[in-house]
Amino acid sequence: MVIEAAGESVIDKMNINYKIDDTIVALATPQGIGAIGVIRLSGAAAITLCNIIFKGKDLEKQPSHTLHFGKIVDDENQIIDEVLISLFKAPHSYTGENVVEISCHGSPFILQKVIETLIHHGARNAEPGEFTLRAFLNKKLDLSQAEAVADLIASDSGASHNLAMQQMRGGFAKIIGELRAELINFAALIELELDFSEEDVEFANREHLISLIDKLQKIVTPLIESFQLGNVIKNGVSTVIAGRPNAGKSTLLNVLLQEDRAIVSEIAGTTRDTIEEALVIGGVVFRLIDTAGIREATNAIEHLGIEKTFQKIKQSSIIIYVFDSTELNEGEVQNDLAQLHAGEIPVVIIANKMDLLGADPHLAFPNLPIHFMAAKESKNIAGLKTILHDIVLKNKSAGANHTIITNLRHFDALTKANKALEAVKTGIHNNISGELIAQDLKEALNALGAITGEIDIDRDVLGAIFSKFCIGK
Repeated sequence: MVIEAAGESVIDKMNINYKIDDTIVALATPQGIGAIGVIRLSGAAAITLCNIIFKGKDLEKQPSHTLHFGKIVDDENQIIDEVLISLFKAPHSYTGENVVEISCHGSPFILQKVIETLIHHGARNAEPGEFTLRAFLNKKLDLSQAEAVADLIASDSGASHNLAMQQMRGGFAKIIGELRAELINFAALIELELDFSEEDVEFANREHLISLIDKLQKIVTPLIESFQLGNVIKNGVSTVIAGRPNAGKSTLLNVLLQEDRAIVSEIAGTTRDTIEEALVIGGVVFRLIDTAGIREATNAIEHLGIEKTFQKIKQSSIIIYVFDSTELNEGEVQNDLAQLHAGEIPVVIIANKMDLLGADPHLAFPNLPIHFMAAKESKNIAGLKTILHDIVLKNKSAGANHTIITNLRHFDALTKANKALEAVKTGIHNNISGELIAQDLKEALNALGAITGEIDIDRDVLGAIFSKFCIGK
């Protein structure tokens, strides 16, 4: 892939100390005993090396995208295992190089023996993310798609999986790339004007340029706004369960998880530390945090637990405030809510033990948006789940048919691009010099190009991206 500056290639800029044209090998399935293990090779010599140790058809004479059964032997011609070979010939493979995948029995001994034999014949161990790095360098994926591969592997819910798949299929990068190409034409025309500055000529139609920027901003702005939702879908929604001791916080956690995760006791102050567990609701991961009850601490340990409660509240995306509806009145609840200092963090108010309030529990708390529950009997749990899911997806425009960004690097790049585009429009309206407009255009182009890797990417950025991958991907 041609991404160079001052004679430095991407590989040079990443400070990689190995050759990118080597043939690499790695275990592509998780470590440990399993029914099947898959070993992956990529590189010009991948098929040749595999052919040396494979007893079956001559792999170099077989077409791409075919499967072949045979035996793998060691250097002494002893059978290591019966295997199935998958062939993918360049450029029609994940990496764009020759790729071979060897499906073996899942014995760690067998897998290691096969890898050692391949290394003996000239392959080398792959580095983390090196297969996907080669896919990026060989233009099989742009940089945003490569990052989506890591997100797909890490996805732990339906929503995060869908976002990663959307990004892998191109997401927003394709349309931004097309508009960026038009922007490059305008930048070139403005640069041409600078060459003829003494002639006072105008090659770039300013009205058309503003129209193009407006079109870009209609795409960029919703993407920037979608990041908050995308980030919580990707990383999980930090949801703190807070309230006074014995309000039923731990009981609520156990009922939501459908397991006895937290100790439940009539003794006030049982929870001294935070307990964190994940719960998936409608494809969204909620990271539930049960906290120590909020009150005047009776000892140093409880004091530390309450301090941690307020730390978690400040870091949370949602607060579930639970109170005993038989113990507190509306004024006391409002005082507790004021103590939480939630700010803009959404607070779900849960009145627990509703079954003890009589026929119409709302009469006791007429002025608060309260969700009534009986956690011990699992009453109204479904309603709470709906409330939590709706809070996260309150931006209805960010639905299945809209692109959502989840990557902080993309968010930063889009924000920089939008700022630069706005500066171009302001400059045109104020009739500033073409030189300054050209500089703002360059900043916008660089920011947009950084998303897909169409411009120079700092080696630290690339290193950070691909180091997150497991070896074998």
